[in-house]
Amino acid sequence: MDQDAITIVSGLPRSGTSMMMRMLGAGGMEILTDSIRTADEDNPQGYYEFERVKQIEHDQAWLADARGKAVKMISALLKHLPRNYSYKVIFMRRKMEEILASQKQMLTRRGEPTGTVGDVKMADIFRRHLAEVEAWLAQQPNIEVIYVQYDQAVQEPIAQAQKVNHFLGSSLNVQNMARVVDSTLYRQRR
Repeated sequence: MDQDAITIVSGLPRSGTSMMMRMLGAGGMEILTDSIRTADEDNPQGYYEFERVKQIEHDQAWLADARGKAVKMISALLKHLPRNYSYKVIFMRRKMEEILASQKQMLTRRGEPTGTVGDVKMADIFRRHLAEVEAWLAQQPNIEVIYVQYDQAVQEPIAQAQKVNHFLGSSLNVQNMARVVDSTLYRQRR
């Protein structure tokens, strides 16, 4: 594993980023998290978030401590990664209808409004965003990217753990990574 590179687990909200963080931790990678956002019904295994990530545009001091570790970051924040670090991005992909259904379920549980933007419009916004982010990532000389499909990670955890392990330098425990994948949490199958 490259101890100088920062591993970033990214994707759209509700795309399986928490599951991937849990896999990396189980595999032996150190996780950068502050445990401020605690587990709940939507993420019963935890969110694995680090609050300072949300301020990356103005606060990048924490990145020095992130080298050799994994940190979770939504895709919209990737463009603020400074060029003076090397990154390995594990980008989670999930079927758009599943993301939208999962997000709607989470908002409903929290008592927040769900109908402010229709699914068709939201899907279009997300697709355009993903195309922009993926094009940007492809042009960054200091960023390597691997794309992981959420449904494949749930259905074939060993194969996907091997793929991620290889990408990160083949020092993780693949069996432990696969063992923490909980298919019962794949609740918005389409």
